[in-house]
Amino acid sequence: MKKISIAVLITCYNRFETTKTCLENLFAQNGLGEKYTMDVFLVDDNSPDATADRISIIFPQIQLINGTGNLFWNRGMRLAWQRASEKEVFDYFLWLNDDTFLFSDSITMMLAGVHSNAVVVGSTINSNRTLITYGGFSKNHKQMVPNGTFELCHYFNGNCVLIPREVFTIVGMLDPTFHHAVGDFDYGLRANKKGIELLMAPDFVGYCDEHIGIPLWCNAAVSIRKRFKFLYSPLSGCMPSQFFLFERRHYGLSTALFHFVTLHIRALFPHINKLKPIKSSRIDFKMPF
Repeated sequence: MKKISIAVLITCYNRFETTKTCLENLFAQNGLGEKYTMDVFLVDDNSPDATADRISIIFPQIQLINGTGNLFWNRGMRLAWQRASEKEVFDYFLWLNDDTFLFSDSITMMLAGVHSNAVVVGSTINSNRTLITYGGFSKNHKQMVPNGTFELCHYFNGNCVLIPREVFTIVGMLDPTFHHAVGDFDYGLRANKKGIELLMAPDFVGYCDEHIGIPLWCNAAVSIRKRFKFLYSPLSGCMPSQFFLFERRHYGLSTALFHFVTLHIRALFPHINKLKPIKSSRIDFKMPF
């Protein structure tokens, strides 16, 4: 009998030890060997610490893909997805952040709830087990906590997400318009609009600590020149042109225009910022709602 195939998609940059720990936990998963095969596609975005070379020695079975140094998360994950799709027709694609350290039964738990019209989202907890960090969100932007059952959510962080081939056929890949952030939010919302169920796994899938800090674009301690430079960088979490597209697509033109303006006002006058946090899989940032 042919085994069920899983393509694991990871992108990394310049944190070898973190990436190594992620892969160690991935390959220590229980219950996959008899029924499943697992191919790992790792994009290294030109890491100065030679992550790719060092990982290839420890994990020679991984398919390494060299990035340009300008891919960041969303475009790096899309490149991994493209290469996986070119290799063969996989039954499942698993997004995995390289700072997410899976528990030993996480993938089998997620597989237990997945079906041809559903994406399964894994939630993470901090290493002190005191705080939920990433996972699914309700329609009113509230972060949801695993409750022991597979529960519907509205959109999600991309730290650990299982996507069956049938959903991939309908929704496609991550949108390359987005450089770093909001690509995962966009994918979940697009899937939702096409009638795909987004199911949160019943328990936490692993550890992932929050990235804590005030975004530089709204930090009054940073010069105005640097604030605007960071606002327009991929790492800002809400690059105005890309964030405008995201909001226009999912929340309408008036909302997108309003927040396009207020982003710049808040970068110009950071002391007025009273923003509520929404987490991205790569960076914590403040959404201008």
